[in-house]
Parts: sequence; structure tokens; C-alpha cells
Amino acid sequence: MDQDNNSKDDSVGQAENETQPPFPLGLSDSEAVEVLWQVRTQRRQTEPDLPDTVTRLTTPEGSVVYLVGTAHFSDSSKKDVATTIRAVQPDVVVVELCQYRVSMLKMDEKTLLKEAKDINLEKVQQAIKQNGVMSGLMQILLLKVSAHITEQLGMAPGGEFREAFKEAGKVPFCKFHLGDRPIPVTFKRAIAALSLWQKARLAWGLCFLSDPISKEDVEKCKQKDLLEQTMSEMIGEFPALHRTIVAERDIYLTHTLRQAARCVEAPPNAENALFFYSSEVPAVVVGVVGMGHVSGIERNWDKELNIHEIMSVAPPSRFGWVVRSVLKGAMWGLLGYACFRASKGVGRALLSLPTVQSLLENIRTPSV
Repeated sequence: MDQDNNSKDDSVGQAENETQPPFPLGLSDSEAVEVLWQVRTQRRQTEPDLPDTVTRLTTPEGSVVYLVGTAHFSDSSKKDVATTIRAVQPDVVVVELCQYRVSMLKMDEKTLLKEAKDINLEKVQQAIKQNGVMSGLMQILLLKVSAHITEQLGMAPGGEFREAFKEAGKVPFCKFHLGDRPIPVTFKRAIAALSLWQKARLAWGLCFLSDPISKEDVEKCKQKDLLEQTMSEMIGEFPALHRTIVAERDIYLTHTLRQAARCVEAPPNAENALFFYSSEVPAVVVGVVGMGHVSGIERNWDKELNIHEIMSVAPPSRFGWVVRSVLKGAMWGLLGYACFRASKGVGRALLSLPTVQSLLENIRTPSV
């Protein structure tokens, strides 16, 4: 996989700013670019006063990454994201989403609440088609957990990502990147890493999740010490699951953040330049990720990373093949039985027709 091209593909595009300050008409393209660049430079704070949930990372080239650790069902996380983007006026905003979850950026809260609570047969079929039987069923169970939290809090997930998308649109030249590993890869690797007994235990726990959750509980997830304790408990019970769902994604998110932090091209100072961009300057990046990924990204920041290794998916296991075969056999069996029952009804209906009865009578009557 060409990671440079992948990063470009994951970019939602250069965010348009509908609230840009007016500037004189009749400017050339290069002059307009220069004006907007100066506006952003003036807005950008060199020593911003940021929330405690923000971690500052740097690259050898001088680029700066402001990593905002969030809780996915938190109003205060949305405020932290907005405050950070407005203060640092970034070149790039990177969020913990992949192309399979990008639709949540443009959906309103009401629609998202409905979607999160409504787990129907169509969603199950779509999940199985996209991820395979075992991974698809596990995705549905995790959706059930999300729906449980949504119902408890009356709040749709991913509000901090929608806030980041909105605020990025107000910053001149700001680009918006999807920084997470594709979710089908994560699910398939997670299921493959679990034993049959671990899969059963995990499914049982998710199916019968009913503990009440308050907004105060969600806000506690932003405290690093509490979160590290929770993660430690999770590691002890499902170490393979933690490795695939958390640790590997830490590596992937670190990689996409470092790519986003490459130097950016700046417009020339000369007023009548022939080219829009002539020099490179260190980038300013805002990353928006769950608090559980912050410590992992910090640990991986200066390491050599092997992305290809965590993107590979093992072929389906024999158990998965057996499950799929049983499900397909059951489906075809039911279909065949339905056809059999239907054909008996059709046969009886045909035999009751006078024309058919007359024909049968003629066949049974011997000719003289």
C-alpha cells in the first residue's frame, strides 16, 4: 500500500471557509492567497492557552501537533476541540475516523441518535457483507454497546469529530484528514486474534451489557490515570483484543499524524510572483483522538513504524468457514422448505381446477 497516496485519499479535502473576512475586490489569485495566509498567521497564537486534554508533539522539521484527547460522548470534548482549532489555526486537522465512518460528519444529532438506536436486519446483513460473518456479528454487538450509551445519555457519538470538521472549515487553507485504520481491517484482525472461548466470553458480555452510564462517568474517561487503570483491566482479560483494537491503531494514528505534520508550502512574499507557493514551512496540526490513544501515540512518536504489518488480514479460519457453511446451509434449507411448502399448495390448487380434473379423468379412463 502506498501510504502517501492513502493519506491523500483519506483527506476529505481542503475545507472551505464561509466566514472569511472580506478583502478588496479585483485581487489576483496570488494576492488573494497572500491575504488569506496573512489573516491566518495573525489569528494563530504562538503560545496558546489550551485545555489540559491537549498534548503537544513536535517533529525534527519544527512542525507541531496538538493532540486533543477526547471522550466520544462528551460536550466538554467538543469545546476542547473548538478552542484548540481556533487558537492554533492549523494547516491540517486529523480525526480518529476512517472512510467507513465518515458519514457521521454530516449527519445531524437527531438522525445519528435514531441510527445508533435502530439496529435492524438490514444493518446486520450489511455488517456481515462488509466484514464477514464473525467480524460482522461482533460489529453489531459493539453497535449495541454504542446504542446503550446513546440511550443512557441521550447524546449521539462522535460530536467532537463533527465539531472539528465544522471548525476546520473556518480556517483558511486547512485540510481535513481521516486518520484511523479502516474498520473492516480492525474487526477482522481482532476476531482472528481471539480464541473461540474468548469470542464467546466477549459476545456474552456485550449482549448483556446493562450497567447505567452517566455523563459524569463519560467525563471521567478524559482523566488519563483512570483510563490507564481501565485499560490495564482490559489487557488482563483480553490482551489480544487490546493489541488489535487499541495498540495497533495507536501505531496507525501516529503514522497518519506524522504524515500530516510534513512541512507545508507557503505563498511567496513577493506581490507579483508567478507561482502561488514557493517555500516550505513547518506545519501546525490538530489531532482529535480518543483519550485512550494519546499515551500510545506519545510512545510511538519517535519510533520506526511498520504499517504494512498491521494492515494485513489473515485468511478466514476453519471455524469461520464452518460457521459460514452452517449459516448458508440453514438459509438454503429454509428456502428449500419454503419452496416445497409453496409447491404443495400450488399442486393442490392445480389439481382442484376442473380442466385438470377432466384431463386426469380422461387419462385414467381406458379407451375402448
